[in-house]
Amino acid sequence: MRWSRVFASLLLLILVGGGSAPADNPGVPGRARLGEFIPASPPLPAPAISFVDLAGNTVSLSEFTGKIVLVNLWATWCEPCLREMPSLERVQSRLGDKIAILAISEDHGGGKTVGAFVDKLGLRSVKIYLDPKSAVERAFKVQGLPTSFLIDREGRVLGRVEGAAEWDAPKLLEVLKSFLGDDGIIKASLHKVRP
Repeated sequence: MRWSRVFASLLLLILVGGGSAPADNPGVPGRARLGEFIPASPPLPAPAISFVDLAGNTVSLSEFTGKIVLVNLWATWCEPCLREMPSLERVQSRLGDKIAILAISEDHGGGKTVGAFVDKLGLRSVKIYLDPKSAVERAFKVQGLPTSFLIDREGRVLGRVEGAAEWDAPKLLEVLKSFLGDDGIIKASLHKVRP
């Protein structure tokens, strides 16, 4: 009898979402499908985070103020991350200095593990960083990898993509370009984007 109550309670939690409500991530409406842009409404300040480049230098997100930034959290053991990375490389190559793509590895193996992966995929344009203690992942309240955050010039989160995405596919490229002017200046953060 007692086990049936426990089982029923667990089943109820699973059916109602286990408490994973949009309120867990303020400014982000309910879940969209994996790989789709979820606009933040309203845009909220990005957390004050720092991470490490492959040379071991500490870098802060605030160093990218004035640029549109795409923070991509990934890991070498994450199959969807492996599929997504080439499209991030293509977008960075295509848009150049109009956007800063920061691929922050959540691997605990450090630069050796990540460096070998970067070399194997031939990544040259995307900037690779490390977050060996998962501080960035916790600061953004990430629930799975890969997860990406689009951040405006003032350091506000414009939205996120959960799961692997084809960043150079027309739909996501349109989202990115909707925040860029012809001269690379980001448009107003409150600009409406079709998800």
